[in-house]
Amino acid sequence: MSAATVAAGRNPLRDARDRRLPRIAGPCGMVLFGVTGDLSRKKLMPAIYDLANRGLLPPGFSLVGFARRDWADQDFGQVVYESVKQHARTPFREDVWRNLSEGFRFVPGTFDDPAAFDLLAQTVHQLEQERGTGGNLAFYLSIPPGSFSMVCEQLERSGLATAATDSWRRVVIEKPFGHDLPSARELNSIVESVFPADSVFRIDHYLGKETVQNILALRFANQMFEPVWNANYVDHVQITMAEDIGIGGRAGYYDGIGAARDVIQNHLLQLLALTAMEEPVSFRADDLRAEKEKVLSAVRVPRDIGAATARGQYAAGWQGAEEVVGYLQEDGVAKTSTTETYAAVKLEVDTRRWAGVPFYLRTGKRLGKRVTEIAVVFKKAPHLPFDDTATEELGQNAIVVRVQPDEGITMRFGSKVPGAQMEVRDVTMDFGYGNAFTESSPEAYERLILDVLLGDPPLFPRHEEVELSWKILDPIEQWWGQHGKPQPYPAGGWGPAASDDMMARDGRTWRMP
Repeated sequence: MSAATVAAGRNPLRDARDRRLPRIAGPCGMVLFGVTGDLSRKKLMPAIYDLANRGLLPPGFSLVGFARRDWADQDFGQVVYESVKQHARTPFREDVWRNLSEGFRFVPGTFDDPAAFDLLAQTVHQLEQERGTGGNLAFYLSIPPGSFSMVCEQLERSGLATAATDSWRRVVIEKPFGHDLPSARELNSIVESVFPADSVFRIDHYLGKETVQNILALRFANQMFEPVWNANYVDHVQITMAEDIGIGGRAGYYDGIGAARDVIQNHLLQLLALTAMEEPVSFRADDLRAEKEKVLSAVRVPRDIGAATARGQYAAGWQGAEEVVGYLQEDGVAKTSTTETYAAVKLEVDTRRWAGVPFYLRTGKRLGKRVTEIAVVFKKAPHLPFDDTATEELGQNAIVVRVQPDEGITMRFGSKVPGAQMEVRDVTMDFGYGNAFTESSPEAYERLILDVLLGDPPLFPRHEEVELSWKILDPIEQWWGQHGKPQPYPAGGWGPAASDDMMARDGRTWRMP
């Protein structure tokens, strides 16, 4: 795709401030640590190609892989090629690939090898001369958090972390951002001792999804919603991230982490913050983050944690037509593991807008279907003019933001049934991204990588948000650690009975997505 085509208005990542102009990164390169991992192969490398194919990377963009492999540059290029062919979302174009691949380099080594980082420094300097990267580099740490300290120390020692006065250096880190509040603070201290706070980009790929960003548009660009977006009208909010898969080959990472640390601490609490926040002064990073931090600082866990939470562990069962094993039978999982694969929590937001409105968050693996949604459920209307029989099948109004997989928004409300009698039933009004827009939505990592290269940080949580999230989750994790084991639930179902009991105590039920 040429720059002219992009500028003509058919690019989904163009500059929102002037829709005629594309958001094209300037001269730069990226160093990718962890090139052999699933994230790099399935998401990062294809996203870089897609950005190049959309005309949003500079002609001299360069990608340096770093790993403990005996590869030459062309071996690394073949790895990227296979990833692109299998996972890229845009069509493969030989001219785009040829130009992009000319900037591929590979540096073999381990994180504790100073000589390897010295060679990396030489490599990026050569690329600056040969490809015109301008000395601008993003270091993407697609590696376990335990290695962050060593890599950051090596980047500092070798001079790689220090930019010249007319260039920049940035670091990108993936979740988990620690496993509790003390470890998160230690991790933040390590990273920010090497890179300035505004050069640290913490990736939460959910914040790059179009439908997540659309929460802000729904609330603040439409007069009809904001007046009822408060405790006067809202009964409760449900935020769900359900997966129909098990842990696959991730036992080494997942066991001991669990559903709450893996999803609730980051993804779901970020969705809560966007749903509950006040209108920011602007959508600049500092203003947006300030409002999210206010919400997270106001979140409270109910005193009775046992009644306000539920956790489960999937057992053997049927996922559709396939018989699957339980969590304790997965390869690499200890038979005595108490790691939860399902977690549900009830939280409260102590602000004037949300006082008394519970927020129910749930996530799990091996559930009935793959879905992520935010459901704002409204209080029942009094129905004073109607007979009881006229509204007996009428539920509560709801606005449901579907994050994935069928991206869009659904509104549920009551409507008269055709006929001679006054009978009201629930109907839905549906908006789907695929039907409403001709532009294709960019993959989340496309948006986030481009934002890193542009130095545009609104979608990235800073360390204050991370620490506030751990302050919310830590008391729950501590209580769980002292009280029993996760409750088994059958694969293909919707979680343990304790989760339904949690809702029933409040006179509510979970939505069936």
